[in-house]
Amino acid sequence: MRGNMKESYKRYSSFVEKNKERIYSAIDYIWKHPEVGYKEWKTNAYLEREFENLGYTIKCAGDIPGFLAEFDTGRPGPKVGVMGELDALMCATHPEADKETKAVHACGHLIQTAAMLGVAAAFKEKGAADGLCGSIRFLAVPAEETIDLAFREGLVEQGVIQYMAGKIEFLRRGFFDGVDMAMMFHADTREDVLFKFIDGCDGCITKHFEYKGVAAHAGGAPHKGVNALYAASLGLQACNSLRETFQEKDYVRWHPIVTQAGVAANAIPAVASLDSYVRAATLDTMIATNKKINRAIAASAAALGAHVTVTDKPGNLPFHSDVTMSKCIEHIITDMFGEGQIAYAGWDTQSSDVGDISSLMPVVQHLCMGAVGTQHGEDYYIADQEKAAVNPAKVMTCLIYELLKDNGAFGRQVIENYTPLYQSKEEYFAAINKIAMQKELVTYEGEEKAVLHF
Repeated sequence: MRGNMKESYKRYSSFVEKNKERIYSAIDYIWKHPEVGYKEWKTNAYLEREFENLGYTIKCAGDIPGFLAEFDTGRPGPKVGVMGELDALMCATHPEADKETKAVHACGHLIQTAAMLGVAAAFKEKGAADGLCGSIRFLAVPAEETIDLAFREGLVEQGVIQYMAGKIEFLRRGFFDGVDMAMMFHADTREDVLFKFIDGCDGCITKHFEYKGVAAHAGGAPHKGVNALYAASLGLQACNSLRETFQEKDYVRWHPIVTQAGVAANAIPAVASLDSYVRAATLDTMIATNKKINRAIAASAAALGAHVTVTDKPGNLPFHSDVTMSKCIEHIITDMFGEGQIAYAGWDTQSSDVGDISSLMPVVQHLCMGAVGTQHGEDYYIADQEKAAVNPAKVMTCLIYELLKDNGAFGRQVIENYTPLYQSKEEYFAAINKIAMQKELVTYEGEEKAVLHF
């Protein structure tokens, strides 16, 4: 694969280099206009204009932000997806957070869309398609961060979306139909290298628990109440006691928050609510751990005579970075930036809906540097735009060249080497829909019998 490739990499890098200012302008605009998932209308409009100015035809998602645009070589071959996430997150203490929405790009998604724009611009340069086959689909995708859930629940109730995560919703809407493989980069904060590779990351199930007790006067007649907060506290302790049963190889994470715990200190709390994720490295472990958590929550409610309802929803599937494309990226980075510019981090315990896409096709997502501070924190920002967006745009442009040259030989090899978890998106949706559940975890039969349903 190396051979005479340095000259080709220089040529494709030069196509990106010509569009550096376009990339930088995108970062600056999107940073100043942060929007959380399914609300990214300003970001979406800006990127649509940029793509249209390059001569692309846009297909909009319509009632949600996001779009796709295609570059077609005119010759049959693989279809490569390049993804960019539109959304910010919320961090009220960040000095540049939106004062009203608390939104800020403290996770670095803005560099993904800027890099995607750079790749799109590069392939509009004269000669970029010479000797290539197939096509490139650019996907501006909303709502990767699993936040602002009440708003998203409203969209579900209105029939606007069926899934909380943007890539899953895009998959349902057919925006990934025909794509054979996909790629993206994510920003990171190391200073000793330019790139960091991960083998993959956890999947997750999102959870909401609603405890119901009986209100009573906390001073005058507490014995007449059933304390939902105490039941929730007992549930947290029960779940935390499960941690020693989690095996290191499974990378299990459980991190609950209390979202409601009564309304007045002089009343026994009648309602308490918890939100959490169950994360793990495999779907089977996610499901098995989820049952343990539900059992512990059910038992805690029964111990105090409370009721509790769980709402489970599919979050993300575990992500596995494609080995074949990753090896090619290693060669590209070494040729372009020299030896020693890649750190290898193994498995990551964060979660992303890119995992759902990787269950159906080969996907690579590695990390590029250029950010500083704490991810999702008040001190996070993009310090070096070239490292964060120009470098990955160059790497992806060269990777696409490798995938689509020689009648798509390497692209076809990537497809042949990959074993998908599901053979079709219909099979995928059937699997994740089984995770969805809303259930009363405890029922009572008279005064002497509690039945747990977990």
